[in-house]
Amino acid sequence: MAAGPTTAEKSGTSKSKGSSGRSSGAGDRNRRFRVPAPRLLLVALGLLALAAGGVWVLYGSTWFRVERVKTSGVRVLTAGEIEATAAVPLGAPLVSVDTEAIEARLRGAYPRIESIDVVRSWPHGIGLKVTERQPVLLVEKGGKFIEVDATGLRFATVDTAPRGVPRLVLDAAASPSLRRFGADRLLREAVRVRGELPAEIARDTRVVRVTSYDSVTLELTKGRTVFWGSAEHGPVKARVLNALMKATPKAGHFDVSAPTAPASSGS
Repeated sequence: MAAGPTTAEKSGTSKSKGSSGRSSGAGDRNRRFRVPAPRLLLVALGLLALAAGGVWVLYGSTWFRVERVKTSGVRVLTAGEIEATAAVPLGAPLVSVDTEAIEARLRGAYPRIESIDVVRSWPHGIGLKVTERQPVLLVEKGGKFIEVDATGLRFATVDTAPRGVPRLVLDAAASPSLRRFGADRLLREAVRVRGELPAEIARDTRVVRVTSYDSVTLELTKGRTVFWGSAEHGPVKARVLNALMKATPKAGHFDVSAPTAPASSGS
């Protein structure tokens, strides 16, 4: 009579069957989630077709091509000047327009432009959004007027002085300040003073006269003058001047060079 399997043999057989079962199950799962090669090829071809179609729509079709250019924000410059210099390629695919090159052309041609945004206006437009520099002072030279902006930049020369913009007069030829600081620094100091003035006083200012770094005088309407001194402590001087002019409205001369001890005189 043959002996039956031992306990060790039974255990080995059971493990073998269990291992085989797990291996078989993993294989089934791999087969279940494997994408057949033909289907994968179809997906790839579909994505490629979509990409090619998108490229054709943007570059090859007539759906998204430049048909118009619109300029906004101009004040002294004209839309015609801006658009002629921009040279936007009409009929070109909108996506291919080199907006940075257009911005560079406009900045190079017109120092009056402070900023320019070239934007695509889908489906057929290009927008040119211009911000022009605003003059805060004028330097008269040879019968013409050089416009100076709030940064002290001389950006344009015009035949006629813009209304409401005061003239800058540099009388510092004999002053040590001119040798020490230079004309450009004195100009920036004058711009700084102009920028600190209260709106009402700024409207009445006709001349900003600089004779040295520490001597800036404002010439206002009705023959009034203001001795400002240096450009230091501008906000405080502006507040003091505003209060002083209200307190002594008939005065003709105001001194705020020492804002803690202001003075007014004349009538």
